[in-house]
Amino acid sequence: MNASETTYNDTGLETDLAGVRLCTPVLTASGTCGYGPEYADVLDYRRLGGFTTKSVTLRERPGNEPQRIVEVHAGILNAIGLANVGLRRFIDEKIPFIREMPTRVFVNVAGHSGEDYVEGAAELDKHDCIVGIELNVSCPNVSDGLMFGTDAKLLRQLVEAVRAVIKRGKLIVKLSPNVTDITETARAAVDGGAQILSLINTYAGLSIDTETWKPLLANVTGGLSGPAIRPLALYNIHRVYREVARDADIPIIGMGGIQNARHAVEFLLAGASAIAIGTALFVDPATPIKIADGLSAYLQQHGLRHVSELTGGLKLSG
Repeated sequence: MNASETTYNDTGLETDLAGVRLCTPVLTASGTCGYGPEYADVLDYRRLGGFTTKSVTLRERPGNEPQRIVEVHAGILNAIGLANVGLRRFIDEKIPFIREMPTRVFVNVAGHSGEDYVEGAAELDKHDCIVGIELNVSCPNVSDGLMFGTDAKLLRQLVEAVRAVIKRGKLIVKLSPNVTDITETARAAVDGGAQILSLINTYAGLSIDTETWKPLLANVTGGLSGPAIRPLALYNIHRVYREVARDADIPIIGMGGIQNARHAVEFLLAGASAIAIGTALFVDPATPIKIADGLSAYLQQHGLRHVSELTGGLKLSG
């Protein structure tokens, strides 16, 4: 059974993400589940709102030298460096499995240049098993990863160029928190034609070995994810929702340290329409399913008919 044959029940969790229908608002975050087969034995994709692949670049990348992952207090630092099989191998080797996945699939796309993004997005958009392209313009552990994500003008130009070649799927832009004002890059992405925003990507961080006096990561710095960044993610989503996304009617996929249903509710109240699970998958691969079940229970406990009633519901006074 593929995504087009998925059965949707009236659970109150069905989510419309810019026209893409999801059975729940819970997705996987890019970079944490590979291309799909890696988690197939431990995660029931039929009960997942959507799956986002790890980044795909035009050409194959080996990634950074090890050590590439370091556990830190309340999170992890990663400097994988966008290691991936490249566009051609992805199409030849990964698309056949993706075509049979019983959930919506989004592909995360990264590149060295605007031309890389445009070519990759255009090619992937030809495959109807992919419902959306997520632009990774915010990876903090590659040399050119923040070039677009931290410059509002460049970001708008990139999004406009990619939007022009996407004829079928939805365009998602994943925003970096490593900026002075995330609402500026959010507005640039929306003005450029983004149909969905996802935030936040990881924070740039450093960990040091006090015995050798050297960085624990071979890349020196990496991206911090996990529970440590959850309050920061909520703050950024709250701002982007109220200052940009709400009036523009642009849905947000919120992420950053979500571990359980209560955390998911926080992100929805802050302004997200859907949420994505990343680091928590390394602890318990069933986390997205448990969160969906918890959200359903939360709706019943609070007399709510639909999960969308939570989005943007944060009360600032009264």
